[in-house]
Amino acid sequence: MPDMNTLPHPEGQIDCTVHGAVLQMCINRPAKRNGFTPKMFRELGEAYTRLDDDPALRVGVLCAAGDHFTAGLDLPTIAPLMQRGEKAVPLGLVDPLNLGMDGYRRRTKPMVVAVQGITYTLGIELMLAADIVVAADDCRFSQLEVQRGIMATGGATLRMAERAGSGNALLHLLTADVFGSAEALRLNFVQKVVPAAGLLPEAMRIAEQIAAQAPLAVVATRLNVLKAVEHGPLVAMHDFLPVQQRLSRSDDAAEGVRSFVEKRAARFTGQ
Repeated sequence: MPDMNTLPHPEGQIDCTVHGAVLQMCINRPAKRNGFTPKMFRELGEAYTRLDDDPALRVGVLCAAGDHFTAGLDLPTIAPLMQRGEKAVPLGLVDPLNLGMDGYRRRTKPMVVAVQGITYTLGIELMLAADIVVAADDCRFSQLEVQRGIMATGGATLRMAERAGSGNALLHLLTADVFGSAEALRLNFVQKVVPAAGLLPEAMRIAEQIAAQAPLAVVATRLNVLKAVEHGPLVAMHDFLPVQQRLSRSDDAAEGVRSFVEKRAARFTGQ
């Protein structure tokens, strides 16, 4: 977490800290419940791009300073972009929402998200765009765009239905209700619920465990799951033989065999 003795920029900021092979990205605007401004969107896109481009980094962890993950968009600063049909993340960067829109890169490395307190609108969409979500037991979730006269366009209409079925998705999308961590777990929006005090340690534990695996295999596995979700199992299945052939020829695959024979932890290099 950031040093809270140093006040963040009034428009917020994304603080990045490297822990071994894990890049921790912290949303830092707690005085405004971490409401997202264009500056924060840009910095988050830059942080996601850094994760993908740095070969020393293997996993990302997205967390937030203060009592809340995010109240969502800072509408006074974001509304002009909406009216012009523009996105806040510059073209060419990795899109934190991972929507595959023209001009944006898609993330390849795993992302773990730790959410607490108020996790509204964009907060839900960021966590659904990630791979693994750890939620504090004090979370309050709401996808309340219809209450503001707009539509959720960061992936909620797609991913809530994919995770929980159209009825469950529409229950929350159309009522703009507030629901807790137990409901989010039931709907497969989050993977684990933990006491608030243990939130970041658990997210980091998961990230570090992923980082200890063979990086090429981790990326390939993640991308195959994503392809199956977005294009169907038959399409994803066509990658099995060529991807496995490529992986089996890697230095990491040879190290995996050596470490098994020698009964020791593997030392993977991503080669």
